[in-house]
Amino acid sequence: MSSGPPAGHPLVDTSQPLVVTLTAAPTREEVARLCADLAAAPPGDVRCALDPRAGGLAAVDALARLALAARRAGHRLTFHGAGPDLTALLRLTGLDEIL
Repeated sequence: MSSGPPAGHPLVDTSQPLVVTLTAAPTREEVARLCADLAAAPPGDVRCALDPRAGGLAAVDALARLALAARRAGHRLTFHGAGPDLTALLRLTGLDEIL
């Protein structure tokens, strides 16, 4: 007697979180690629490593887009490595709960 194949995508290890990296100056193309990666991955934990030099409204926009894409795909997204400037800007905009 044999059992069927295990559930889930056979090439994706869902026991470890998916790790994505956001550069100091994210471009629209980079953010779109990361959002597409999130949409294609099976639901699970996602860790977004932030460049500590990231800051400005482009980074805030990128984080908000990533958070929305992750939520839509059923992921649990956490951000790590935000520098003090980005943290302050996220607090100012009311988006600091995503850190």
